Amino acid sequence: MIGILVYVGAEVAIGSLLINYLIQPDIGNISRTSAATLVGFCYWGGAMVGRFIGSAILQKVRTRAVLGIAAAFACLLVCTSMLTFGAVAMWSLILVRFFNSVMFPSIFTLGIAELGPFTGDASGLLVMAIVGGAVIPPATGWLADHIGIHHSFMLPAACYLYVIYYALKGSKPAAT
Repeated sequence: MIGILVYVGAEVAIGSLLINYLIQPDIGNISRTSAATLVGFCYWGGAMVGRFIGSAILQKVRTRAVLGIAAAFACLLVCTSMLTFGAVAMWSLILVRFFNSVMFPSIFTLGIAELGPFTGDASGLLVMAIVGGAVIPPATGWLADHIGIHHSFMLPAACYLYVIYYALKGSKPAAT
């Protein structure tokens, strides 16, 4: 549940602040209209492309590996954005959505693996965990208000670190 909670929270936090981030003079220095267009075509378009590519990769590569790599790239891109300015900061954050595209189905699949008769209950709990999209964005906004929007993305970066942990260790069924 924590994996879905933090993933959805990070995704929504970035999406919620992205236009305000892109219009910053030291980031994109573009108009709100241009920023909205970039978000619509590139950020959400990246999700579509990532989902198609991710689906093909998931046919050949283990889900844990795909999830771990995607979360590592997402975290790296968020950190790159926080540590740079201009086009690098702008495009690195926009590209995060490409890697987000495989996370929900991967976390969900790993979360219900090998649960037998408890699969239905577990899937219901995982769906409830999307509440992270209502919890983490306000916390990220609070950080933006207090330390600046550029570095407020440290919270989504930390969320991706948890998803990396989940992919590598936390999703493995306990030995009985």
